[in-house]
Amino acid sequence: QVQLVESGGGLVQAGGSLRLSCAASGRTFSSYSSYVMGWFRQAPGKEREFVARISWSGGRTYYGDSVKGRFTISRDNAKNTVFLQMNSLKPEDTAVYYCAAGSGSYPLIRYDYWGQGTQVTVSS
Repeated sequence: QVQLVESGGGLVQAGGSLRLSCAASGRTFSSYSSYVMGWFRQAPGKEREFVARISWSGGRTYYGDSVKGRFTISRDNAKNTVFLQMNSLKPEDTAVYYCAAGSGSYPLIRYDYWGQGTQVTVSS
């Protein structure tokens, strides 16, 4: 199976930046088409929310409305790693962030693999 491990979470002041990383191991994605990797987040008492995704082969990116213009998703295919650069952070960005991998094209994307999550806390 594919295993995803997130890193880079922590505590940051509002207006600051963090970069999350997600390293994939096991099955590689370079030999497959229509694979995507994305980031989701979940705050206490709230539903899991889509943050961003990127197509593995073409590198096309998509963002949730709440983070558009502030977050940037990217990938390093050779290292099987996806990143989430988070700028201009707000307290409402506080959540556990999850890396996910799946296949398909919007809206028919299925995420089959998930990381363990990393905590991001933004203070006022």
